[in-house]
Amino acid sequence: MSNISPIIKLNEKDDVVIARIPISKGTCLPNELVVLNNIPEGHKIALRNIEQGSPIKRYGQTFGFATKPIQKGEHVHVHNVGVDNFDKDYAFGKDVHTLPPTDKIDTFLGIRRKNGKIATRNYIGVMSSVNCSATVAKAVEIYYNKVGLANYPNVDGVIALPQSFGCGIGQDGPSMTNMRRTLSGYATHPNFAGMIIVGLGCESSQIKDMMNFAHLTENENLHTLTIQETGGSQKTIDKIISIIEEMLPIANQVQRQETPVSELILALECGGSDGYSGISANPTLGYVADKIIQQGGTAILSETPEIYGAEHLLTRRAVSQQVGEKLIQRIKWWEEHCKQNKSEMNNNPSAGNKAGGLTTILEKSLGAITKGGTSNLVAVYEYAEPVTSKGLVFMDTPGFDPMAVTGQIAGGANILCFTTGRGSALGSSPTPTLKVASNNFLWNRQQEDMDMNCGDIIEGNESITQAGERLYSMLLEFASGKKSKSEKFGYGSLEFVPWQMGAFM
Repeated sequence: MSNISPIIKLNEKDDVVIARIPISKGTCLPNELVVLNNIPEGHKIALRNIEQGSPIKRYGQTFGFATKPIQKGEHVHVHNVGVDNFDKDYAFGKDVHTLPPTDKIDTFLGIRRKNGKIATRNYIGVMSSVNCSATVAKAVEIYYNKVGLANYPNVDGVIALPQSFGCGIGQDGPSMTNMRRTLSGYATHPNFAGMIIVGLGCESSQIKDMMNFAHLTENENLHTLTIQETGGSQKTIDKIISIIEEMLPIANQVQRQETPVSELILALECGGSDGYSGISANPTLGYVADKIIQQGGTAILSETPEIYGAEHLLTRRAVSQQVGEKLIQRIKWWEEHCKQNKSEMNNNPSAGNKAGGLTTILEKSLGAITKGGTSNLVAVYEYAEPVTSKGLVFMDTPGFDPMAVTGQIAGGANILCFTTGRGSALGSSPTPTLKVASNNFLWNRQQEDMDMNCGDIIEGNESITQAGERLYSMLLEFASGKKSKSEKFGYGSLEFVPWQMGAFM
Protein backbone atom coordinates (compact mmCIF):
# COMPACT_ATOMS: atom_id res chain seq x y z
CA MET A 1 0.00 0.00 0.00
CA SER A 2 2.84 2.40 0.76
CA ASN A 3 4.23 2.02 -2.78
CA ILE A 4 1.13 3.33 -4.55
CA SER A 5 -0.47 6.74 -4.66
CA PRO A 6 -3.06 7.51 -1.97
CA ILE A 7 -5.29 9.06 -4.65
CA ILE A 8 -6.95 7.84 -7.85
CA LYS A 9 -7.52 9.97 -10.94
CA LEU A 10 -9.99 8.34 -13.31
CA ASN A 11 -9.86 10.59 -16.37
CA GLU A 12 -7.60 13.35 -17.63
CA LYS A 13 -10.65 15.66 -17.85
CA ASP A 14 -11.49 15.19 -14.15
CA ASP A 15 -11.56 18.07 -11.68
CA VAL A 16 -11.24 15.72 -8.69
CA VAL A 17 -9.26 12.75 -7.46
CA ILE A 18 -10.52 9.98 -5.18
CA ALA A 19 -8.93 9.23 -1.82
CA ARG A 20 -7.73 5.63 -1.80
CA ILE A 21 -7.25 5.82 1.99
CA PRO A 22 -8.12 8.41 4.66
CA ILE A 23 -5.93 11.47 4.03
CA SER A 24 -5.10 13.98 6.75
CA LYS A 25 -5.33 17.74 6.41
CA GLY A 26 -2.00 19.23 5.34
CA THR A 27 -0.84 16.17 3.42
CA CYS A 28 1.16 17.13 0.33
CA LEU A 29 0.17 15.00 -2.66
CA PRO A 30 1.73 14.82 -6.16
CA ASN A 31 1.55 17.91 -8.39
CA GLU A 32 1.72 20.26 -5.37
CA LEU A 33 -1.74 19.26 -4.21
CA VAL A 34 -1.98 20.18 -0.51
CA VAL A 35 -5.04 18.71 1.20
CA LEU A 36 -7.04 21.39 3.04
CA ASN A 37 -9.40 19.06 5.01
CA ASN A 38 -9.39 15.58 6.50
CA ILE A 39 -10.60 13.37 3.63
CA PRO A 40 -12.34 10.03 4.32
CA GLU A 41 -11.58 7.07 2.05
CA GLY A 42 -13.62 7.12 -1.16
CA HIS A 43 -14.18 10.88 -1.03
CA LYS A 44 -13.07 13.53 -3.52
CA ILE A 45 -10.40 16.26 -3.47
CA ALA A 46 -10.41 19.26 -5.83
CA LEU A 47 -7.51 19.31 -8.31
CA ARG A 48 -7.91 23.00 -9.07
CA ASN A 49 -9.80 26.11 -7.95
CA ILE A 50 -13.43 25.82 -9.07
CA GLU A 51 -15.68 28.85 -9.41
CA GLN A 52 -19.20 28.87 -8.03
CA GLY A 53 -21.65 27.54 -10.65
CA SER A 54 -18.96 25.71 -12.62
CA PRO A 55 -19.44 22.07 -13.66
CA ILE A 56 -17.30 19.46 -11.89
CA LYS A 57 -16.17 16.30 -13.66
CA ARG A 58 -15.46 12.73 -12.61
CA TYR A 59 -15.10 9.85 -15.12
CA GLY A 60 -14.61 12.70 -17.61
CA GLN A 61 -18.31 13.57 -17.17
CA THR A 62 -20.18 16.28 -15.26
CA PHE A 63 -21.46 14.98 -11.92
CA GLY A 64 -22.39 18.28 -10.27
CA PHE A 65 -21.91 22.03 -10.03
CA ALA A 66 -20.07 24.05 -7.41
CA THR A 67 -22.56 25.70 -5.06
CA LYS A 68 -19.75 27.89 -3.67
CA PRO A 69 -16.13 28.57 -4.63
CA ILE A 70 -13.96 25.48 -4.11
CA GLN A 71 -10.22 25.72 -3.51
CA LYS A 72 -7.61 23.36 -4.88
CA GLY A 73 -7.07 20.61 -2.26
CA GLU A 74 -10.51 21.08 -0.69
CA HIS A 75 -12.94 18.28 0.15
CA VAL A 76 -15.56 18.12 -2.65
CA HIS A 77 -18.89 16.81 -1.40
CA VAL A 78 -22.49 17.69 -0.53
CA HIS A 79 -21.49 20.90 1.30
CA ASN A 80 -20.19 22.52 -1.87
CA VAL A 81 -21.70 20.55 -4.79
CA GLY A 82 -25.24 20.43 -6.15
CA VAL A 83 -27.05 19.43 -9.33
CA ASP A 84 -28.46 21.58 -12.10
CA ASN A 85 -29.86 21.10 -15.59
CA PHE A 86 -27.31 20.81 -18.37
CA ASP A 87 -27.39 19.77 -22.00
CA LYS A 88 -26.60 16.17 -22.80
CA ASP A 89 -25.82 14.90 -26.29
CA TYR A 90 -27.88 11.72 -26.73
CA ALA A 91 -26.13 10.98 -30.06
CA PHE A 92 -28.33 7.94 -30.65
CA GLY A 93 -26.26 5.01 -31.86
CA LYS A 94 -23.04 6.98 -32.33
CA ASP A 95 -20.96 4.50 -30.31
CA VAL A 96 -22.61 1.29 -31.55
CA HIS A 97 -19.95 -1.30 -32.17
CA THR A 98 -19.48 -5.03 -32.48
CA LEU A 99 -17.74 -6.97 -29.75
CA PRO A 100 -14.85 -9.04 -31.11
CA PRO A 101 -15.90 -12.61 -31.97
CA THR A 102 -15.00 -15.43 -29.64
CA ASP A 103 -14.22 -18.99 -30.66
CA LYS A 104 -14.76 -20.27 -27.12
CA ILE A 105 -18.20 -20.99 -25.72
CA ASP A 106 -18.13 -21.66 -21.99
CA THR A 107 -20.66 -23.85 -20.21
CA PHE A 108 -22.26 -24.29 -16.82
CA LEU A 109 -24.38 -27.07 -15.33
CA GLY A 110 -27.92 -25.94 -15.98
CA ILE A 111 -31.37 -27.53 -15.81
CA ARG A 112 -33.37 -27.62 -19.04
CA ARG A 113 -37.14 -27.45 -18.56
CA LYS A 114 -39.65 -29.06 -20.91
CA ASN A 115 -40.38 -25.69 -22.52
CA GLY A 116 -36.68 -25.23 -23.33
CA LYS A 117 -35.97 -22.59 -20.67
CA ILE A 118 -32.84 -22.99 -18.58
CA ALA A 119 -32.84 -22.99 -14.78
CA THR A 120 -29.98 -22.47 -12.36
CA ARG A 121 -32.04 -23.63 -9.37
CA ASN A 122 -34.77 -26.21 -8.75
CA TYR A 123 -37.26 -24.81 -6.24
CA ILE A 124 -40.93 -25.26 -5.51
CA GLY A 125 -42.56 -21.90 -4.78
CA VAL A 126 -45.55 -20.72 -2.78
CA MET A 127 -46.47 -17.18 -3.82
CA SER A 128 -49.09 -14.92 -2.23
CA SER A 129 -51.26 -12.81 -4.54
CA VAL A 130 -51.96 -10.41 -1.67
CA ASN A 131 -50.70 -9.51 1.78
CA CYS A 132 -53.68 -11.32 3.30
CA SER A 133 -52.30 -14.71 2.21
CA ALA A 134 -48.64 -13.94 2.97
CA THR A 135 -48.68 -15.65 6.38
CA VAL A 136 -50.09 -18.86 4.90
CA ALA A 137 -47.41 -18.89 2.19
CA LYS A 138 -44.68 -18.34 4.76
CA ALA A 139 -46.07 -21.07 7.01
CA VAL A 140 -45.54 -23.63 4.25
CA GLU A 141 -41.90 -22.61 3.87
CA ILE A 142 -41.39 -22.86 7.64
CA TYR A 143 -42.92 -26.34 7.61
CA TYR A 144 -40.47 -27.61 4.98
CA ASN A 145 -37.55 -25.93 6.69
CA LYS A 146 -38.37 -28.06 9.72
CA VAL A 147 -39.04 -31.40 8.04
CA GLY A 148 -36.37 -31.01 5.37
CA LEU A 149 -36.11 -32.56 1.92
CA ALA A 150 -33.66 -35.39 2.60
CA ASN A 151 -35.51 -37.70 0.21
CA TYR A 152 -35.31 -35.14 -2.60
CA PRO A 153 -31.65 -34.19 -2.98
CA ASN A 154 -32.17 -32.56 -6.40
CA VAL A 155 -34.73 -30.08 -5.05
CA ASP A 156 -33.14 -26.88 -3.72
CA GLY A 157 -36.01 -26.10 -1.38
CA VAL A 158 -39.59 -25.01 -0.89
CA ILE A 159 -39.66 -21.22 -0.70
CA ALA A 160 -42.40 -18.71 0.01
CA LEU A 161 -42.87 -15.40 -1.78
CA PRO A 162 -45.03 -13.38 0.60
CA GLN A 163 -45.84 -9.76 -0.21
CA SER A 164 -47.33 -6.64 1.35
CA PHE A 165 -49.50 -5.49 -1.57
CA GLY A 166 -52.19 -6.92 -3.86
CA CYS A 167 -55.25 -4.94 -2.75
CA GLY A 168 -56.46 -1.35 -2.56
CA ILE A 169 -55.29 -0.68 -6.13
CA GLY A 170 -57.23 0.02 -9.32
CA GLN A 171 -57.98 -2.78 -11.76
CA ASP A 172 -56.58 -1.00 -14.79
CA GLY A 173 -53.81 1.13 -13.34
CA PRO A 174 -50.02 0.75 -13.60
CA SER A 175 -49.73 -0.88 -10.16
CA MET A 176 -52.06 -3.70 -11.19
CA THR A 177 -50.23 -4.14 -14.49
CA ASN A 178 -46.94 -4.41 -12.59
CA MET A 179 -48.51 -6.88 -10.16
CA ARG A 180 -49.83 -9.13 -12.90
CA ARG A 181 -46.57 -9.06 -14.84
CA THR A 182 -44.60 -9.81 -11.67
CA LEU A 183 -46.79 -12.70 -10.48
CA SER A 184 -46.93 -14.30 -13.91
CA GLY A 185 -43.17 -13.86 -14.37
CA TYR A 186 -42.44 -15.67 -11.12
CA ALA A 187 -45.12 -18.31 -11.78
CA THR A 188 -43.36 -19.30 -15.02
CA HIS A 189 -39.76 -18.72 -13.93
CA PRO A 190 -37.58 -21.70 -14.89
CA ASN A 191 -35.97 -21.80 -11.44
CA PHE A 192 -39.29 -23.12 -10.14
CA ALA A 193 -40.08 -26.78 -10.83
CA GLY A 194 -43.54 -26.04 -9.47
CA MET A 195 -45.55 -23.09 -8.19
CA ILE A 196 -48.62 -22.67 -5.97
CA ILE A 197 -50.26 -19.24 -5.94
CA VAL A 198 -52.39 -18.56 -2.88
CA GLY A 199 -54.80 -15.67 -2.36
CA LEU A 200 -57.37 -14.65 0.20
CA GLY A 201 -60.21 -14.60 -2.33
CA CYS A 202 -61.69 -11.10 -2.26
CA GLU A 203 -58.59 -9.04 -3.07
CA SER A 204 -58.17 -6.60 -5.96
CA SER A 205 -55.36 -8.73 -7.36
CA GLN A 206 -57.49 -11.68 -8.42
CA ILE A 207 -55.48 -14.72 -9.39
CA LYS A 208 -57.81 -15.56 -12.30
CA ASP A 209 -57.33 -12.07 -13.77
CA MET A 210 -53.54 -12.46 -13.60
CA MET A 211 -53.79 -15.90 -15.24
CA ASN A 212 -55.92 -14.49 -18.06
CA PHE A 213 -53.57 -11.50 -18.44
CA ALA A 214 -50.59 -13.81 -18.99
CA HIS A 215 -52.54 -16.54 -20.85
CA LEU A 216 -51.72 -19.09 -18.16
CA THR A 217 -53.66 -22.23 -17.24
CA GLU A 218 -53.32 -24.51 -14.25
CA ASN A 219 -51.36 -27.71 -14.76
CA GLU A 220 -49.37 -30.22 -12.73
CA ASN A 221 -46.68 -27.59 -12.10
CA LEU A 222 -48.92 -24.56 -11.53
CA HIS A 223 -51.73 -24.56 -8.97
CA THR A 224 -53.91 -21.79 -7.51
CA LEU A 225 -56.21 -21.61 -4.49
CA THR A 226 -57.65 -19.13 -1.98
CA ILE A 227 -58.10 -19.21 1.77
CA GLN A 228 -61.79 -18.33 1.55
CA GLU A 229 -62.61 -21.10 -0.92
CA THR A 230 -60.48 -23.69 0.87
CA GLY A 231 -62.08 -22.96 4.23
CA GLY A 232 -59.46 -21.23 6.38
CA SER A 233 -55.77 -20.76 6.98
CA GLN A 234 -54.83 -24.20 8.33
CA LYS A 235 -56.88 -26.02 5.70
CA THR A 236 -55.12 -23.97 3.04
CA ILE A 237 -51.70 -24.75 4.49
CA ASP A 238 -52.55 -28.46 4.57
CA LYS A 239 -53.87 -28.33 0.99
CA ILE A 240 -50.69 -26.63 -0.28
CA ILE A 241 -48.51 -29.19 1.49
CA SER A 242 -50.48 -32.03 -0.11
CA ILE A 243 -49.93 -30.46 -3.56
CA ILE A 244 -46.21 -30.06 -2.89
CA GLU A 245 -45.91 -33.67 -1.75
CA GLU A 246 -47.14 -34.70 -5.20
CA MET A 247 -44.73 -32.27 -6.90
CA LEU A 248 -41.56 -33.26 -5.05
CA PRO A 249 -40.90 -36.70 -6.63
CA ILE A 250 -41.28 -35.20 -10.11
CA ALA A 251 -39.13 -32.17 -9.30
CA ASN A 252 -36.43 -34.46 -7.94
CA GLN A 253 -36.00 -36.18 -11.31
CA VAL A 254 -34.06 -33.27 -12.86
CA GLN A 255 -30.43 -33.66 -13.84
CA ARG A 256 -28.00 -30.81 -14.46
CA GLN A 257 -26.29 -30.83 -17.85
CA GLU A 258 -23.63 -28.89 -19.73
CA THR A 259 -25.31 -25.70 -20.92
CA PRO A 260 -23.85 -22.85 -23.00
CA VAL A 261 -23.38 -19.45 -21.37
CA SER A 262 -25.76 -18.05 -24.00
CA GLU A 263 -28.59 -19.36 -21.81
CA LEU A 264 -27.69 -17.07 -18.90
CA ILE A 265 -29.84 -14.02 -18.22
CA LEU A 266 -27.73 -11.98 -15.80
CA ALA A 267 -29.36 -9.34 -13.61
CA LEU A 268 -27.00 -6.43 -12.85
CA GLU A 269 -27.65 -4.70 -9.52
CA CYS A 270 -25.87 -2.39 -7.10
CA GLY A 271 -26.91 -1.24 -3.65
CA GLY A 272 -25.30 0.52 -0.75
CA SER A 273 -22.87 2.03 -3.26
CA ASP A 274 -19.85 4.09 -2.27
CA GLY A 275 -17.15 6.16 -3.94
CA TYR A 276 -15.29 2.99 -4.91
CA SER A 277 -18.22 1.13 -6.52
CA GLY A 278 -17.79 2.79 -9.91
CA ILE A 279 -14.03 2.14 -9.84
CA SER A 280 -13.84 -1.50 -8.80
CA ALA A 281 -16.93 -3.72 -8.38
CA ASN A 282 -19.19 -2.15 -11.01
CA PRO A 283 -16.70 -2.14 -13.93
CA THR A 284 -15.68 -5.67 -12.91
CA LEU A 285 -19.31 -6.74 -13.28
CA GLY A 286 -19.40 -4.84 -16.59
CA TYR A 287 -16.49 -6.96 -17.79
CA VAL A 288 -18.47 -10.10 -16.93
CA ALA A 289 -21.60 -8.77 -18.64
CA ASP A 290 -19.63 -8.16 -21.83
CA LYS A 291 -18.14 -11.65 -21.68
CA ILE A 292 -21.58 -13.28 -21.34
CA ILE A 293 -23.06 -11.11 -24.11
CA GLN A 294 -20.11 -11.91 -26.37
CA GLN A 295 -21.13 -15.58 -26.14
CA GLY A 296 -24.78 -14.88 -26.93
CA GLY A 297 -26.14 -14.33 -23.41
CA THR A 298 -28.19 -11.51 -21.87
CA ALA A 299 -27.54 -8.91 -19.18
CA ILE A 300 -30.26 -6.72 -17.62
CA LEU A 301 -29.33 -3.24 -16.41
CA SER A 302 -32.06 -1.52 -14.38
CA GLU A 303 -32.79 1.17 -11.75
CA THR A 304 -33.83 4.13 -13.92
CA PRO A 305 -33.25 6.74 -11.16
CA GLU A 306 -29.68 5.45 -10.91
CA ILE A 307 -28.77 6.01 -14.54
CA TYR A 308 -30.21 9.54 -14.39
CA GLY A 309 -27.66 12.04 -15.65
CA ALA A 310 -25.70 9.30 -17.39
CA GLU A 311 -28.41 8.10 -19.77
CA HIS A 312 -26.65 9.81 -22.70
CA LEU A 313 -23.83 7.29 -22.36
CA LEU A 314 -26.35 4.49 -22.98
CA THR A 315 -28.23 6.17 -25.84
CA ARG A 316 -24.95 6.45 -27.71
CA ARG A 317 -24.77 2.64 -27.59
CA ALA A 318 -28.44 2.09 -28.56
CA VAL A 319 -28.77 -0.09 -31.66
CA SER A 320 -31.54 2.16 -32.98
CA GLN A 321 -32.98 5.59 -32.32
CA GLN A 322 -36.21 3.90 -31.25
CA VAL A 323 -34.39 2.02 -28.47
CA GLY A 324 -32.60 5.19 -27.35
CA GLU A 325 -35.77 7.27 -27.36
CA LYS A 326 -37.63 4.66 -25.33
CA LEU A 327 -34.97 5.01 -22.63
CA ILE A 328 -35.33 8.81 -22.65
CA GLN A 329 -39.12 8.46 -22.40
CA ARG A 330 -38.65 6.50 -19.17
CA ILE A 331 -36.29 9.17 -17.83
CA LYS A 332 -38.89 11.86 -18.57
CA TRP A 333 -41.59 9.77 -16.90
CA TRP A 334 -39.47 9.60 -13.74
CA GLU A 335 -38.89 13.36 -13.76
CA GLU A 336 -42.65 13.93 -13.91
CA HIS A 337 -43.30 11.19 -11.35
CA CYS A 338 -40.93 12.86 -8.89
CA LYS A 339 -42.50 16.28 -9.54
CA GLN A 340 -46.00 14.93 -8.84
CA ASN A 341 -44.78 13.42 -5.58
CA LYS A 342 -42.96 16.60 -4.53
CA SER A 343 -39.57 14.95 -4.75
CA GLU A 344 -36.53 15.21 -7.00
CA MET A 345 -34.18 12.73 -8.62
CA ASN A 346 -31.19 13.98 -6.63
CA ASN A 347 -32.86 12.72 -3.43
CA ASN A 348 -31.77 9.25 -4.55
CA PRO A 349 -28.29 8.97 -2.98
CA SER A 350 -28.90 7.55 0.49
CA ALA A 351 -27.18 8.58 3.70
CA GLY A 352 -24.92 5.56 3.31
CA ASN A 353 -24.08 6.46 -0.30
CA LYS A 354 -23.05 9.95 0.80
CA ALA A 355 -21.04 8.67 3.75
CA GLY A 356 -19.20 6.46 1.26
CA GLY A 357 -18.24 9.43 -0.90
CA LEU A 358 -21.06 9.74 -3.46
CA THR A 359 -22.25 13.33 -3.69
CA THR A 360 -25.01 13.53 -6.32
CA ILE A 361 -27.30 11.22 -8.29
CA LEU A 362 -25.27 12.15 -11.37
CA GLU A 363 -22.08 10.81 -9.79
CA LYS A 364 -23.85 7.69 -8.56
CA SER A 365 -25.30 7.08 -12.03
CA LEU A 366 -21.95 7.47 -13.79
CA GLY A 367 -20.57 4.70 -11.61
CA ALA A 368 -23.72 2.56 -11.74
CA ILE A 369 -23.90 2.24 -15.53
CA THR A 370 -20.43 0.72 -15.65
CA LYS A 371 -22.17 -2.51 -14.56
CA GLY A 372 -23.48 -2.62 -18.13
CA GLY A 373 -20.00 -2.96 -19.63
CA THR A 374 -19.41 -1.69 -23.14
CA SER A 375 -21.95 -3.70 -25.14
CA ASN A 376 -24.62 -2.19 -27.38
CA LEU A 377 -28.02 -1.46 -25.82
CA VAL A 378 -30.43 -3.67 -27.77
CA ALA A 379 -33.78 -3.18 -25.99
CA VAL A 380 -35.65 -1.30 -23.24
CA TYR A 381 -38.30 -3.14 -21.20
CA GLU A 382 -41.11 -2.12 -18.88
CA TYR A 383 -41.03 -3.33 -15.28
CA ALA A 384 -41.25 -7.15 -14.99
CA GLU A 385 -41.77 -7.51 -18.75
CA PRO A 386 -40.45 -10.81 -20.15
CA VAL A 387 -36.94 -10.30 -21.50
CA THR A 388 -36.59 -12.02 -24.86
CA SER A 389 -33.66 -10.14 -26.42
CA LYS A 390 -30.06 -11.31 -26.40
CA GLY A 391 -27.42 -8.76 -25.41
CA LEU A 392 -27.49 -5.77 -23.05
CA VAL A 393 -31.03 -4.64 -22.21
CA PHE A 394 -32.45 -2.07 -19.84
CA MET A 395 -35.48 -2.60 -17.58
CA ASP A 396 -37.33 0.37 -16.09
CA THR A 397 -37.37 -0.12 -12.31
CA PRO A 398 -37.07 1.99 -9.17
CA GLY A 399 -33.68 2.24 -7.49
CA PHE A 400 -34.98 0.45 -4.37
CA ASP A 401 -33.03 -2.80 -4.55
CA PRO A 402 -35.71 -5.42 -3.66
CA MET A 403 -38.19 -3.77 -6.04
CA ALA A 404 -35.64 -3.55 -8.86
CA VAL A 405 -34.48 -7.15 -8.46
CA THR A 406 -38.07 -8.44 -8.25
CA GLY A 407 -38.70 -6.90 -11.68
CA GLN A 408 -35.53 -8.38 -13.17
CA ILE A 409 -36.34 -11.86 -11.88
CA ALA A 410 -39.93 -11.60 -13.13
CA GLY A 411 -38.39 -10.72 -16.49
CA GLY A 412 -36.51 -14.02 -16.47
CA ALA A 413 -33.12 -13.40 -14.84
CA ASN A 414 -31.68 -16.77 -13.79
CA ILE A 415 -28.49 -15.41 -12.15
CA LEU A 416 -27.83 -12.11 -10.34
CA CYS A 417 -24.69 -10.17 -9.40
CA PHE A 418 -25.10 -7.49 -6.73
CA THR A 419 -22.27 -5.03 -6.09
CA THR A 420 -22.05 -3.02 -2.87
CA GLY A 421 -19.68 -0.62 -1.18
CA ARG A 422 -21.45 -0.10 2.13
CA GLY A 423 -22.53 -3.69 2.73
CA SER A 424 -25.92 -4.86 1.45
CA ALA A 425 -27.03 -8.29 2.68
CA LEU A 426 -29.82 -8.82 0.15
CA GLY A 427 -30.58 -12.09 -1.61
CA SER A 428 -33.39 -12.79 -4.06
CA SER A 429 -35.16 -16.12 -4.47
CA PRO A 430 -35.43 -18.02 -6.71
CA THR A 431 -32.41 -16.51 -8.49
CA PRO A 432 -29.00 -17.00 -6.85
CA THR A 433 -27.46 -13.70 -5.80
CA LEU A 434 -23.69 -13.25 -5.87
CA LYS A 435 -22.65 -10.20 -3.81
CA VAL A 436 -19.46 -8.32 -4.65
CA ALA A 437 -17.66 -5.93 -2.28
CA SER A 438 -16.11 -2.80 -3.79
CA ASN A 439 -13.42 -2.32 -1.14
CA ASN A 440 -11.30 -4.13 1.44
CA PHE A 441 -12.82 -2.22 4.36
CA LEU A 442 -16.19 -3.79 3.62
CA TRP A 443 -14.74 -7.22 2.85
CA ASN A 444 -12.88 -7.37 6.14
CA ARG A 445 -15.90 -6.15 8.08
CA GLN A 446 -18.71 -8.17 6.44
CA GLN A 447 -17.25 -11.25 4.80
CA GLU A 448 -20.11 -13.41 6.04
CA ASP A 449 -22.41 -11.64 3.53
CA MET A 450 -19.99 -11.08 0.64
CA ASP A 451 -19.16 -13.69 -2.02
CA MET A 452 -16.27 -11.82 -3.65
CA ASN A 453 -14.01 -8.82 -3.02
CA CYS A 454 -12.82 -6.26 -5.57
CA GLY A 455 -10.89 -4.23 -3.03
CA ASP A 456 -7.52 -5.18 -4.48
CA ILE A 457 -8.37 -3.07 -7.53
CA ILE A 458 -8.47 -0.04 -5.24
CA GLU A 459 -5.22 -1.14 -3.60
CA GLY A 460 -3.56 -1.40 -7.02
CA ASN A 461 -2.93 -5.13 -6.68
CA GLU A 462 -5.41 -6.39 -9.27
CA SER A 463 -6.76 -5.20 -12.61
CA ILE A 464 -10.42 -5.07 -13.61
CA THR A 465 -9.71 -7.84 -16.14
CA GLN A 466 -8.20 -10.08 -13.46
CA ALA A 467 -11.07 -9.45 -11.05
CA GLY A 468 -13.54 -9.91 -13.91
CA GLU A 469 -12.16 -13.35 -14.71
CA ARG A 470 -12.48 -14.34 -11.05
CA LEU A 471 -16.06 -13.08 -10.90
CA TYR A 472 -16.94 -14.81 -14.18
CA SER A 473 -15.63 -18.17 -12.95
CA MET A 474 -17.49 -17.75 -9.68
CA LEU A 475 -20.69 -16.85 -11.50
CA LEU A 476 -20.55 -20.08 -13.52
CA GLU A 477 -20.09 -22.03 -10.28
CA PHE A 478 -23.18 -20.40 -8.76
CA ALA A 479 -25.16 -21.00 -11.96
CA SER A 480 -24.12 -24.66 -11.69
CA GLY A 481 -25.61 -25.03 -8.22
CA LYS A 482 -23.10 -23.70 -5.71
CA LYS A 483 -24.92 -21.85 -2.92
CA SER A 484 -24.26 -18.15 -2.41
CA LYS A 485 -23.85 -16.76 1.08
CA SER A 486 -27.28 -15.12 0.97
CA GLU A 487 -28.84 -18.47 0.01
CA LYS A 488 -27.11 -20.24 2.89
CA PHE A 489 -28.37 -17.58 5.30
CA GLY A 490 -31.94 -17.80 4.01
CA TYR A 491 -32.32 -14.46 2.26
CA GLY A 492 -34.70 -14.15 -0.67
CA SER A 493 -38.24 -14.78 0.49
CA LEU A 494 -38.97 -11.44 2.16
CA GLU A 495 -37.21 -9.56 -0.66
CA PHE A 496 -40.09 -10.26 -3.06
CA VAL A 497 -41.40 -6.68 -3.55
CA PRO A 498 -43.50 -5.88 -6.65
CA TRP A 499 -43.41 -2.19 -7.67
CA GLN A 500 -46.51 -0.29 -6.59
CA MET A 501 -46.57 3.10 -8.32
CA GLY A 502 -50.21 4.20 -8.06
CA ALA A 503 -52.67 5.38 -5.44
CA PHE A 504 -53.83 3.04 -2.68
CA MET A 505 -57.56 3.09 -1.90
